[in-house]
Amino acid sequence: MSNQSQQIVQKLWNYCSVLRDDGLSYGDYVEQLTYLLFLKMADEQTKPPFNKPSRIPEGLDWKSLLDRDGEELETHYRDVLEKLGKEK
Repeated sequence: MSNQSQQIVQKLWNYCSVLRDDGLSYGDYVEQLTYLLFLKMADEQTKPPFNKPSRIPEGLDWKSLLDRDGEELETHYRDVLEKLGKEK
C-alpha cells in the first residue's frame, strides 16, 4: 500500500473513532463515511488524470468542507447532505 493510501486509511479510521466516540452506531458512521467518500471521490475526478467537470454543485462539494471546522463544519455538512438529497 502506498504512503498516500496509508494516510487515507488512517484518516478514515480517525473519522470512525470520532464518530464512534460521539455515540454513533457502526451503521450510522458507515453511512456518514460513505457520504464523505462520495464527495471526496467526486472531487478527485475533477483532477488529473481525469479532469472531468464536477457533478457536485459548488458550495456543496468536498472543497466547501475543507475550510470549516467544529460546529461550522457540522452545520455545513448537514446542509450539504440536505441540499444534495434534493438534487437529481
